[in-house]
Amino acid sequence: MMPQAKPIHIMSRPYHYSLIILICILVGCTETPIRPEMPVTLPESQEFQGMVDGRPVMLYRLENATGMQLAITNYGGRIVSWLARDKNGRLADIVLGYGTLDEYVNSNEVYFGALIGRYGNRIANGSFTLDEVEYQLDINNGENHLHGGTNGFHNVVWDAEQFDETHLRLSYLSVDGEMGYPGNVSVQVDFYLSDENSLRIEYAATTDAPTIVNLTTHPFFNLGGAGSGTINDHVLMINADSYTPVDETLIPTGSISPVEGTPFDFRNPVSIESRLDTTNQQLLNGRGFDHNFVLRTSSADSLHLAARICDPESGRILDVKTTEPGLQFYGGNFLDGSDTGRERIPYAFRTAFCLEPQHFPDSPNQADFPSTVLRPGEQYRSTTIFTLSVE
Repeated sequence: MMPQAKPIHIMSRPYHYSLIILICILVGCTETPIRPEMPVTLPESQEFQGMVDGRPVMLYRLENATGMQLAITNYGGRIVSWLARDKNGRLADIVLGYGTLDEYVNSNEVYFGALIGRYGNRIANGSFTLDEVEYQLDINNGENHLHGGTNGFHNVVWDAEQFDETHLRLSYLSVDGEMGYPGNVSVQVDFYLSDENSLRIEYAATTDAPTIVNLTTHPFFNLGGAGSGTINDHVLMINADSYTPVDETLIPTGSISPVEGTPFDFRNPVSIESRLDTTNQQLLNGRGFDHNFVLRTSSADSLHLAARICDPESGRILDVKTTEPGLQFYGGNFLDGSDTGRERIPYAFRTAFCLEPQHFPDSPNQADFPSTVLRPGEQYRSTTIFTLSVE
């Protein structure tokens, strides 16, 4: 068992920032294996020109003044590639993915880089009741509904409009009854790449009938570069005092539990590996970390720091800010080497992590969780900002 953590007082954000940098510097000074050279160019646009379900697919490129580049396809709204420099100025692709549309269509891991909806995360038994009407959703994760169902937003072709080299807008109309959800829901997602190396994602949605909405995005990150090996050596801080425990099917039990004294205490930056307690039942349920953290927030709908993570070897640091109340931390536990990415290296167990800002899983069935109900006349809005830096 892990030793019980001592009580930790809430630290200021500048303290967290300095501490995680110090840890990354100290850990980065230790001897580490030489990682293979990573690709330094975006995928070819022509490899993503095709048709899916009778709709045209393309690849869109974003680039800022510092040379940071992203590639996003309107098939599933996927972040296909994200090129970022390390502390020595070398470029690497920090998200897992493929070099062709066909590989995404035929992937075993269907969520690489994708937009997720209508409902990010799991809903127990794929059912919920709204205004005394019970709805049955698509079952695609054991006995539960996951990430919008088999043909969720990750598996549709979005309308795309690129305004300039730093701004892409994706739009989609999810019709009444799609994957079992009520109401026609109009969704718009804007991607903005700033010269401060921030990717700002703004979500908006409206409906013509009462429904539920919980949108997020699902990049699989490895700050050392996709295909470079384990992410267990990454140093992570999550700005949360509590989390939502799950059952063996990864559905929340309904309780909100403190992280103190558990492997889920990331309030101060520590390596992911140091928290992988093989005797903890929660980690056994998820094969590792696949849990929702209840974020510290100053006020509803305000931007707040959700997490900060560093790869000590490359010096890359990723900050995540969001308006969402929760953050799903997934440690790549279901990657098994069956998918080979652009680097021609199999994506193996725990070679990527996901930090997914969202409302809590199974909220429609949990009265004490923040509501995900959207009604006519209301507008769903959510913002997430991923910022890259080096130290």
